[in-house]
Amino acid sequence: MTTLPRPATELSADEARRIALRAQGFLGAPDRRSGVRGVLRHLGAVQLDTISVLARSHELIPYARLGAVGRRTVEEAYWKDGSRPPRAFEYWSHAACILPIEEWPHFAFRRRAFRDRPHWNHELPDGTYDQVIKQLRAEGPLTATELGGAKRTSEWWDWSGTKVAVERALMYGEVVCVERRGWKRVYDLAERAVPAELLHDELDDRECLRRLVRLAGRSLGVGTRADIADYHRLKGEQVDAVIADSGLVPVTVAGWSKPAWADPEALATVPRGRHRTTLLSPFDSLVWERARTERIFGFTHRLEAYVPRPKRVYGYFAMPVLAGGRLVGRVDPAREGRTLVAKQVTLDGPKAVPAVARALVEAAGWVDCANVRVERVDAPELCEALVLELARAGA
Repeated sequence: MTTLPRPATELSADEARRIALRAQGFLGAPDRRSGVRGVLRHLGAVQLDTISVLARSHELIPYARLGAVGRRTVEEAYWKDGSRPPRAFEYWSHAACILPIEEWPHFAFRRRAFRDRPHWNHELPDGTYDQVIKQLRAEGPLTATELGGAKRTSEWWDWSGTKVAVERALMYGEVVCVERRGWKRVYDLAERAVPAELLHDELDDRECLRRLVRLAGRSLGVGTRADIADYHRLKGEQVDAVIADSGLVPVTVAGWSKPAWADPEALATVPRGRHRTTLLSPFDSLVWERARTERIFGFTHRLEAYVPRPKRVYGYFAMPVLAGGRLVGRVDPAREGRTLVAKQVTLDGPKAVPAVARALVEAAGWVDCANVRVERVDAPELCEALVLELARAGA
């Protein structure tokens, strides 16, 4: 009996997983020539977060794909440096994200939505907005502190009038952040910081949405409507309005209850190559959407940093471990001097031990730690095996 070829629009769950891994930069040879800047362009968005355990999340993203890239190299790839034109800007995408500067025009729809927004969480004191713009024009790029203060009290949410004004200007697109000093945003007038050929809001909403849906599909490889919408935090109806002419193609994936769309380039070749073994930031775009992570990897992922300590299951900043194209465990790390401490390790069985050890040793070297100490393994019978594997690797 002759078996007919299966239509290209039907994917097995395993094929979809491998397509997603390749699209996210975890399958196949890493593009070291393009480096960190290439990772940013390829992903389309790198999420920012204030938490720093091994490193901040925006550093962990390129590390996970490229290996032990220098941390200074990471920063230089993102932020404006001297007279060099900016390569990226900060704006609201999946969350607060670093975005390629060439995508500035495609966020015009969101800037317009912010300008039309009727209600805000913070009141804007009269005259403060104009004063901030006037000060930036006169003095050049400034932090919120240099503008007059970021907060009125020590509470993180209690913004000063100046902070409210400059953040509102950021959302409107009159002000932009293309640089950080330490962890402080440096604000500048968009007219001065964004390259002239990009500084416009000429694209209508439909064109902006079509571009972002296309980019999300490319970065995901394959995804449902919800996956694609979540990538840049679009509304479902916004995706529906443009997906037919976005360039993505409809597919069905075995085991997925919802229809899906794929990047045609991702379907053109079979995803093959070397799998990356690494610790992942909880904010990594491979795993930042819980429902997708469970659907593709059968792995329940939740950041517990904001969960009360007694209710945490896996730890404050539990980092999923990727190996062989699977999520095989979690590590909740900390640093004590030059020791990387695995405060809590969760393993998906004995076969995960070598991969987790390898990921820990590589991460330790990247952050200049000389050794690794394991404090707790959820399966105590695997603790000795993990410690021995770490010793073999010289940790």
